[in-house]
Parts: sequence; C-alpha cells; structure tokens
Amino acid sequence: MFKRVLFAGLFHETHTFLEGTTRLGDFTITCGNEMLRCSGDSSPMGGALDCARAFGWEIIPAADFRATPGAMVEDEVIEAFCHELLTRVPLAIDAVYLVLHGAMVSPSFDDVEGEILARLRARIGPDVPIFGVFDLHANFTQRMADLANCLVAYRENPHADARRAAQIAATLLQRCLTTRQVPRMFWQHPPLMWPPTGTATACEPMLSLEKMAREMESTREFWAVNVCAGFSFADMPDAGVSFVIATLGDEPQARAALQKLSDLALTKKADGNVTDASVNEVFAKLDLRSPGLTVLVEASDNIGGGAPGDGTGLLRALIERQTSNSAICINDPEAVRRLRTVAPGHKTTLSVGGRSSQLDAGPVSLTVELLRSSDGKFELEDKRSHLASMCGDHFDMGECAVVRHAGLTILLTSHKTPPFDLGQWRSQGIEPRDLSVIGVKAAVAHRHAYDPITQQMLWVDTPGPCTSHLKSLPFRKVRRPIYPLDP
Repeated sequence: MFKRVLFAGLFHETHTFLEGTTRLGDFTITCGNEMLRCSGDSSPMGGALDCARAFGWEIIPAADFRATPGAMVEDEVIEAFCHELLTRVPLAIDAVYLVLHGAMVSPSFDDVEGEILARLRARIGPDVPIFGVFDLHANFTQRMADLANCLVAYRENPHADARRAAQIAATLLQRCLTTRQVPRMFWQHPPLMWPPTGTATACEPMLSLEKMAREMESTREFWAVNVCAGFSFADMPDAGVSFVIATLGDEPQARAALQKLSDLALTKKADGNVTDASVNEVFAKLDLRSPGLTVLVEASDNIGGGAPGDGTGLLRALIERQTSNSAICINDPEAVRRLRTVAPGHKTTLSVGGRSSQLDAGPVSLTVELLRSSDGKFELEDKRSHLASMCGDHFDMGECAVVRHAGLTILLTSHKTPPFDLGQWRSQGIEPRDLSVIGVKAAVAHRHAYDPITQQMLWVDTPGPCTSHLKSLPFRKVRRPIYPLDP
C-alpha cells in the first residue's frame, strides 16, 4: 500500500534589526499540485519530491512559501501559510515532510517554525511522524525538538548539500515508514552565538563540530546529529549555536552526545567570532599588481543575511581609490527606473544606493554611462550552490541595468540577489574572470562560486545591518549571558 505523505515548505531567514517588514506579497507561494513543478530541480523540495516518487509514496502537496532573507515577517504570512497547510491535511496520512529554514520571526511569534509545528501537530495528532530538512543557520528551539521526530540540517556552508540533505531526511522517513521505528529529538543550546562570517564549514569551529557530528551518526541509535550554527541577526530567546539529535536511543545517551558537542563549541568559541577589518586597513594591504581576481566581501550588507544590498560603504571606497577594472552589484530599483529613458552608450547623472538603511551614508551621485539593460532573469550555472537551496534552478533579479563610472562597472538590480552564482554576472555580459576586483555583499555563501576563480579574498567592514561585530546590535530578547555579548 502506498504511504500518504503530506509535503509543505516554509523558508525565510528573518533579520529582526532591519527596518520595515517582509509582507505576504514578498513570498513566492505555490500550493497544491502546483508544488510538483519543482520536482527534479535543485531545491530541497525538488530533492525530497524525487525521493518520494522513488519510494512510491502518495504525495499530498500542501503549501510552499519562500522569500529572500529580510526584515520581520508580518503575522499575516504565518496565518496564510497555516490556512493553506491545514486545510489540505487529509483525514488519514502516514507522515509529514517539511522543508524549513528555521529562523523565521514575526511580531507575534519569536519561533515561527515551532508555532507551525504546534498547529500541525494539533491537527494530525501525536502519532503521525514529522520529518524534514532545515537550514544550518536555523535558530532551533525546544518546541521544534518536542513536536518533530527527525529534522535534518544542511551539513555544509555554503549550502552546496541542501538538496542532498533533503534526500537524507526523506530516506530516514522511508526507514521510519518501513520499520515503524519512530525517533524523537533532543536539543541543547550552549550560551554561544557566532556571526555568519564565523560559520563556514571548511573552517574552525564548524569543521570540527561537523566532523564530530558525522562520527556520532555511526552510532546505530542516532538517525541524525545536527550542528545548528544559528542566525545571530534574529533577536529571539534561542538565537545562536545549538545541537539537535534524532534518536531511537535513551535520553541520557543523547544528552551526553549533545554535551560533548557543546563543550567542543565552547572551547572553540573565539574561532567563530570572526570580525572584519576596516576599509582603510584592507585597502592599505591590497595589492593589485599581480594578475588575477580580488574579491572584497562586504559582510555588513550581506544579502543572504537579509541586508538590503544597496549599501554604499564599499562602493565609495572603490570610487575614492579609483580602483580600475572593478565591479560591484547594487540593488537599486529606483536607479534602474531612472535609466529607462537613457539609451545605451549615453551618459547621465545618477544617484546610486544608500536608500534602505539608516546606517548607510546615503546615495552616491555619479556620472555614469549606460552599457545595457535586461529583464534580469538567469539560469543558475551551479545547481549545487547556496542560491539553488533557496530558489531551485532559476533566479529573477528584476529589471537590471549595467553602468560604468570611470574604471568601475556597476550592476543595478531591482530584486535583491544573493551573490552566490556567477551567472548573475555572465547573464549581463560581464565575465568575472576578466575583472581585477569584484565587491560582493555576502559573508560565506559566495565562496562556492568565487573560490575557484579568485586570487585573493578579503573581508571589509563597512556600515551595515549585518555587521560581524555582534556587540553593536541592540539585542533585547536573546537569553543572557551569551558569548560574545557578555564576558
């Protein structure tokens, strides 16, 4: 007999210190059978659906809501998602599979995923297994652990394995449905948080933590051992690093393993507190005489962390230092609109960036030459990229314009575009390998795309909401004491 499995997805990483809100209209929403169109694509949902078909499950698609990381999510989104989800729950199902991020916050709910799980559990009862996948940067909670049976985190940052992690979770659900063994989850949160710049899995401390977690998974009872790097820009009680284990074993065994991971994280806490050097410090040691590409990483305006992507800190530095053969992308739909009446090859005076954050110095007035315009749609070159984990195979930057000011090329977009795929540039007629300097608004996730073509990569501290200096943020809700906010 086919196993009936309900599928749903909810994806948003919420930066609670940003101005404004993320509205229902900011989400890409698919419901019912429309969700099946992502089968075979590079997203976690696509990977899970492929497994479902291979296992012979009867797929019951409910709802999938996705939005680019950004400001506080309006409560209307949670109510709309719950309505679409719960009205599609049939009278009888064998399991639920969820594709989550794990760091969504709304005015009424610090732990949105926990709230969703509570409403779902109330609808389906205590015995239906809930499995799924979630982002490594989740702020996991006790409520999530209590209400789900086995959620599997991405194991890599950049998230090149998001689709694979979703398939691991689906395979574990198949194991549950076949053996009728149902695991439960245990969670632990050491008093620790790291900025996104300190959470790359190829570096310490995440390298050692992931290694230990994979070794623990060799224990027969442990189905999944998750390292949650956390999202430190969400001001909620459980923000920060945590660990969660799905197991058939007893609680003392799981607690001992969780404590071992927590102890290791605390001994390496300083390794994860990665902060960035000032613009002056970086440019003082910047050597562009050797051939090859230099990537300057502006983590304070990290689009993948929710920042607006229109910060002018690095832009100003490139202009003031007359950095030749350089490029940067600025999200500025107003500037794009103003260029509609300008013909390619013509020059105009344009205000660029600095419109979205009170931390920024404001727009920069430049004389620019319009090189080209486009609809901004492109296919991802790397289907295993961090961006693929968010959107699948295609991305829409909105209406775009490419302009040049002296030796600086500026790609202007209308939609925030995380710089995680080189197709962003090549779709606009720009070959990144031919440039001397590219400024990217990211923290770690860009590295899967840029490391293979980069001669040197330097992180630059500029004014912006995704600063790696966590002590500068006005936390109110996070549990204290916690490192590095407290001694």
